[in-house]
Amino acid sequence: MQTRNKIMDDISKLMTNAMGVAQGAKTEAETAAKSMMDRWLADRDFVSREEFDAVRAMAQKAREENEALRARLDALESKPAPKSKKATKPKT
Repeated sequence: MQTRNKIMDDISKLMTNAMGVAQGAKTEAETAAKSMMDRWLADRDFVSREEFDAVRAMAQKAREENEALRARLDALESKPAPKSKKATKPKT
C-alpha cells in the first residue's frame, strides 16, 4: 500500500493552479496585444481588401480605355489630311 505524501499533493495542486494562472495570463496578453494592434491599424486609415480590389479594377479599366483612345488617336493622326479645293483664279 502506498502512502500519500501531503507535501507532494500540495506541490502538485500548486503547480496545477500556477499553470492555470499562466494560461489565463497568456490568453489575456494575447487579447490585449490583438486589441492594441486593431486600434493601431484603425488609426492608420488602411483600406480594406475589397476597397483595394475595387480601385485596382477601376485603374485597370482606365488604362484599357486610355490605350484604346491612344490607338484611335494614332489612327486618326496617321490618315493623310484631306486636300481642300481652293478656288483658283483663271489666267487672263
